[in-house]
Amino acid sequence: MYRLVLLGFVFCTSGIVSAADQPNIVLFVSDDHGMDALGCYGNPIIKTPHLDQLAKEGVRFTQAYCTSASCAASRSVILTGKFGHATGSYGHVHDYHHFSTFESVKSLPVLLNKAGYTTARVGKYHLAPESVYKFDRVLSADPRNTVEMATACEGVINQERPFFLYFCTDDPHRDAPFQPEPWDAPNSFGNREQGFPGVDTVKYKPADVIVPPFLPDTQPCREELAEYYQSVSRIDQGFGKLVESLRKAGKSDNTIVIYISDNGIAFPGAKTTVYEPGVKLPCIVKDPRMKNQGIVNNAMITWADLTPTILSFAGVKYSASDFHGRNFTTILGETSPKGWNEIYASHNFHELTMYYPMRVVREGKFKLIWNIAWRLEYPFASDLWAASTWQSVYRSGGETFGKRKVKDYLFRAEFELYDLSKDVDEIQNLATDEDHADVLKRLKGKLKAFQLKTKDPWVILWDHDDSMQGTGVGL
Repeated sequence: MYRLVLLGFVFCTSGIVSAADQPNIVLFVSDDHGMDALGCYGNPIIKTPHLDQLAKEGVRFTQAYCTSASCAASRSVILTGKFGHATGSYGHVHDYHHFSTFESVKSLPVLLNKAGYTTARVGKYHLAPESVYKFDRVLSADPRNTVEMATACEGVINQERPFFLYFCTDDPHRDAPFQPEPWDAPNSFGNREQGFPGVDTVKYKPADVIVPPFLPDTQPCREELAEYYQSVSRIDQGFGKLVESLRKAGKSDNTIVIYISDNGIAFPGAKTTVYEPGVKLPCIVKDPRMKNQGIVNNAMITWADLTPTILSFAGVKYSASDFHGRNFTTILGETSPKGWNEIYASHNFHELTMYYPMRVVREGKFKLIWNIAWRLEYPFASDLWAASTWQSVYRSGGETFGKRKVKDYLFRAEFELYDLSKDVDEIQNLATDEDHADVLKRLKGKLKAFQLKTKDPWVILWDHDDSMQGTGVGL
């Protein structure tokens, strides 16, 4: 019989509750999936019935944020509870990029393993080194076939010990080749004409997709969105298979399920930016112990909050000072909890050649972006530059990309201040508006305090502040 975990109750000498009281935990992470393509977030065209059902049975967050809209950097935050600028996770880990988390960092799977959990991962990893992000079991499956991935997880699901399953798809990330022939051919987003074993191919007509306002309403863009939608529907089927496996194993009532994406949709204006389409993401949490269902939670949370939250779900004792994020289990059942109206974001690199550090503070309706390298042209991810959606505007010499002027996308002000209650598309920069001078000053102060608190090396660029300057001989 499943017994309720009482967070904050009496812990064993090891710092955890007994194994019998520990719920299983599934963290399902898609790759480049925005809020734009989910039925439960308001899209009437996309077919995502299983994820929509999760929202009906759980909690759907409306203001959940990654802290860096780049795959590897975001995933490091998800599994450490710390911003990448403090852990060395500045950007991509693979090939010549080679960013890597400091060996001293304690990650979520390692901490859960010490607490008695079997930890398993399947699909995209994109983290380094393995000694920091070590899992007990590494499962093999095609990361583009989420049904196959779910099948590969059945052994973990059917075991007796509590488990933590890190389920990471390659969908709906763009797929190679990134430079199509001809140039205006849409990227496949992993879709295949022959389909995938066990997956029903769900295709969409370009005329039917909903073009987000930050994108141009062009035929190339619509064609790419149709491919993106198809990839998202494949995710949903695999998620449904995973839920069914939990049900058949009798684990539905003692398994917490969390669905998120690592960063926003893989189109210019979203992924690799800190504009809302890049960092504001789906987050759905189902805790079967909760009586109320279908809750819409407006708290501002970030992926830095996930590690302390999951440890709290597991009944693992920790110090709040161990992480930059905080536990949101206590406000899951609320709609607009007090004290959850401020978040921070920190982006440094995507690819190695894409140096463009940005820091963000969001306080209520106001959002401040500090473009630290603002004198540089904004760098493009290789796949986004080659995208027919961008090339159709670039090759025609278009002046606008969605609602934003192309020149404003490529060349940005040092500070961007937006009132999101009036300007959801982040077009009207208020940083030079005298009526918002006090807001700008206050948010700059908060941003610097955040950097100092989280030991951000880039704090030195506030008037050459050397308060964090080391001796050059430290670890």
